[in-house]
Amino acid sequence: MDPLATQTKQKINKVLDILKSDLATIRTGRATPSLVENIVISAYGGSAKLKVMELATVAASDIQTLVITPFDTSIIHEIQKGIEAANVGFVPVVDGGLIRISIPPLSRERRQELIKAMRHKLENGKIMVRQVRHEAMEDIKKEYEGREDDIKRLEKEVQKIVDDTVVSIDEMGDQKEKELLQM
Repeated sequence: MDPLATQTKQKINKVLDILKSDLATIRTGRATPSLVENIVISAYGGSAKLKVMELATVAASDIQTLVITPFDTSIIHEIQKGIEAANVGFVPVVDGGLIRISIPPLSRERRQELIKAMRHKLENGKIMVRQVRHEAMEDIKKEYEGREDDIKRLEKEVQKIVDDTVVSIDEMGDQKEKELLQM
């Protein structure tokens, strides 16, 4: 594979990683650690993400409950306040040395709103992929100026990468939509 095509593939993979983490923040009515792990908590005179290995471990004890176990129980109330301040619709309850969050079931209307938001995020991902393609095509024309056969071959190679990525994005969307529609 040509270095420009490899570079394009790497940029597109970064876009996919961003999109995957963005989609993980959309509630599906199930308790998953990704719903809260990026919430910023003020503690120790600074701020840090709740993510595993920074302040606490986050686990789903069942389909409707998240359990947050702080590494240092002295900051348990800061974690509780941070989750409340994040305004994500969760009510954290301190239970001894841990925090429990019950994830309420989603209404049909809320599920449709989340599907609409998810589709918007997917479209933004596709726009980013098209931007990477546009930059790659410009780079190809500059790099291989006057060598039409190489330009055509690389443009086809980049377009194939983009087409495969768009199919992958659509599959991610279909999977997330199925998760959102499950009762």
